[in-house]
Amino acid sequence: MRMTLFPSLLLSMLSASGAALAADAPAGVKRGKQVFAKWCAPCHGPGRHTPGTMALHFKYNDDPPPLLEMRGDLDIDMLAYTIRNGASIMPSFRKTEISDADIEALAMYLKASARK
Repeated sequence: MRMTLFPSLLLSMLSASGAALAADAPAGVKRGKQVFAKWCAPCHGPGRHTPGTMALHFKYNDDPPPLLEMRGDLDIDMLAYTIRNGASIMPSFRKTEISDADIEALAMYLKASARK
């Protein structure tokens, strides 16, 4: 009997948590901004002395913009892959440094901050 109830209970818990994430989007954006400030801005912030921004400037010739906060094309899958594996001069980050929840919040923040 327990075995048949468990999958439906798990499914209802997962749908409730997805709804809670959607309802808590402003908090996720705020958390994403904090994650960006701590982990991303030192290399991907504005200015001539930020290696990530400069690398993207030279790689794409400003199309898309080199500032991550101005881009709307960075989905969670792309962010997660790049954060976990690194890219070019960018190191990889472990889940103990940037959690999966932090990547999700970061994706929400970057989507919210993108130039329309």
